[in-house]
Formats: sequence, structure tokens, C-alpha cells
Amino acid sequence: MLVGNITSKMPRLSRQLTVQMMQNPQILAALQERLDGLNGSPSGYIESLPKVVKRRVNALKNLQVKCAHIEAKFYEEVHELERKYAALYQPLFDKRSDIVKAAYEPTDEECEWKADEEEELTVSKQEEMKEKAKLEEEKKDEEKEDPKGIPEFWLTVFKNVDLLSDMLQEHDEPILKHLQDIKVKFSDPGQPMSFTLEFHFEPNDFFTNTVLTKTYKMRSEPDENDPFSFDGPEIICCTGCTIDWTKGKNVTLKTIKKKQKHKGRGTVRTVTKTVPNDSFFNFFTPPEVPENGELDEDSEAVLAADFEIGHFIRERIVPRAVLYFTGEAIEDDDDDYDEEGEEADDEEGEEEADEENDPDYDPKVRSQTHTDAHTSPPFVKISGVLRETLLSSSQLCWPTTLSP
Repeated sequence: MLVGNITSKMPRLSRQLTVQMMQNPQILAALQERLDGLNGSPSGYIESLPKVVKRRVNALKNLQVKCAHIEAKFYEEVHELERKYAALYQPLFDKRSDIVKAAYEPTDEECEWKADEEEELTVSKQEEMKEKAKLEEEKKDEEKEDPKGIPEFWLTVFKNVDLLSDMLQEHDEPILKHLQDIKVKFSDPGQPMSFTLEFHFEPNDFFTNTVLTKTYKMRSEPDENDPFSFDGPEIICCTGCTIDWTKGKNVTLKTIKKKQKHKGRGTVRTVTKTVPNDSFFNFFTPPEVPENGELDEDSEAVLAADFEIGHFIRERIVPRAVLYFTGEAIEDDDDDYDEEGEEADDEEGEEEADEENDPDYDPKVRSQTHTDAHTSPPFVKISGVLRETLLSSSQLCWPTTLSP
């Protein structure tokens, strides 16, 4: 949880727009190109200034460069402060994990919860509900054994959040039922700025890993060739991990059969081919980068979306997991829903239909960019303009380390 979190709320249309962009990197790339064109162009006034005035302007620009370097130090200190407080939060998160996976049974005192004033009901109504709940609980206890911990905690969290549920496929759910915890680990003092998401799994039939990791490395210093472009830490590397799948359980691949007809003899044979498959677990295999380090627009957009998702998990999901499990965090997001939003849904439906009829529209671009590589490009920048647009349209909480 970083200093200066932005907690703006969003209408339903905006959230769906973001999900659509996350699915189709071509849209994200096109938006970035359009936004880049909104920065304006010189009016010619500067060129008309006298030489002595231009000289003073150069002095101002030198001051601006020094400001950028101070700003970079500010972000470095914010990261250190964040790392310090992460250590204070961690014992609480560890206890949360113990309760979820049934390693610790909370006391009656720990389970006592006082509802908010607006949630309080009349005494008689409360007693009636308590009695009804007690009877239902007794009936359930008779029908089945007492469940351990909180079953499907993290799977429910993922399914309750649009940005994450859109990544899930039906074949991912049985695996995510074994997810016991998600932890955030920050880089050590004096090391380059980074954070790692750790997904902890109980033993299962799908893979032998107990922990899957995704590391995001950032750079917080102005570019010597373009110091004025600095607006906070930038992605320099994004690394996944190798998943040791049990034979026949790899959900990121699927086998298809295709019939081929021999041109000369006319005989038909069936060819079996293994191809990439849509899955949440593709999250751990970022796009491969060519040796020359150059990225196409689709890959750059995929990595921009990847970084957005990584920060959302870090900034919102891990710190507030129980509220996403119960849906209370979702209700906060829904406060701004109105009739205009519902009307906009219909309009968006029409737009989506048009895209499906467009021969150039491909909703599976993201899955086509999947590779077996685990390392992203040496440098990918998400512009400030695009970040602000995604923030306002997706209810993502961008930290001050990304948005000055």
C-alpha cells in the first residue's frame, strides 16, 4: 500500500472498456498512439524569441533536469518507506493465510464483528436473523462435515474482480482452488527497485511447484537523452517462472486434431497438433523479446496490461483480499452506477458487435503472443497519459511511484 493511493470510483461502462482493452492489445496500442498525438505541437513562439531570452529558457530547462533528479530520489525513498511498512503488514497477512488454510482457528473474540451503523438493524430483527442463521447452520452441520479454513478463498476473490475474472478460464478454477496465499516481496535495501508476487499453492495434481512467482523490476531515474520524459518509475523487466506441469495437466496448451488431404492420392490423414491455450497461468510467461530488443505494438501493449494487472494485485487484492472475497470492495466500486451507465452498456454491446464483424478484429491476440519465454524486454514505458486514462476507466489504484 503506497503513499498517496488514488481511490476514484468508476461506472460500469469504464470498467468494461478496460477489460476490452486488456483482452485486445491492438486496442490498447491504438489508444496509446492516439493519446501520444494529444500532447500538442510547438506554436512557433519559442523560435521567435530573441537569443538572450532563449538563453534564459535554457537555464530554466537545466533547472527542470535537476528537478527530475530530485523527483527520482523522492520515488526511491517512497519505495523504501513502502518496504518498511510491508514488514509491519506481513504478520497480519500471515495470520490471514493461516486462517484461510485452516492452520489457525480464530477465537470467539477475534470473530466478533460490529456492523457499520448503516448496516445495523432493529434489535428484534437482529434476533430473528440470528435465530434463523443458527437453525441453518445446525442443519448444514448435520448434512456435511465442518469445512476447514475458508474454502476457495482466493478463487472467489479472483472471480469477484472483473479485471481478474476475465483472465480465468473454466479449466483454471480447479487449480486455483489450491491457491492458499498471495504475497508481495519488495527488493532489499540498496537493490534496484522491484517487487515480486508469490502465489503459494498446496500440493496438487496439476504441478509440482509450491510457489509460482512474477517479478516486476523498475527504474527510477531520468533518461540522460530525454530527461523531460521522466514521470516516475518505468518498467525495465518483467519475469515469470517455469511451471512444472504434471503430464497431461498443462492447461496453457491444448491438443487439436486436423484432417489433411493428400493432393496426389486423395487420401486423408489426421494430424495432432499442440497449440497455446487461453489460461490465467499464461500470466507467468510474458511475451518473448527478440534479440534486438525491439517490440511490436501488440507485445508492448500486452506487457503494459500485464504490469497493470500486477500492480492491481499488489496494490488492491493482497492488502484488501477479504473485502474482495465478501464483495464489499466491489460494492464500493458500484456506488457510481446509474441509468446512464446502463444505457452505455447497450451502446458498447453494439460496438462489440461491429468489432466482431470487422475482419481485422481478433479477440485472441493476447493468446497468440504467448510464448515459452519468461523475460520481458529490457525497457517498456507506460506513458503518463495512458496511465491516467486507464486509472480513470478501470478503478485501478496507481501509486505515487507511478504517477507524479
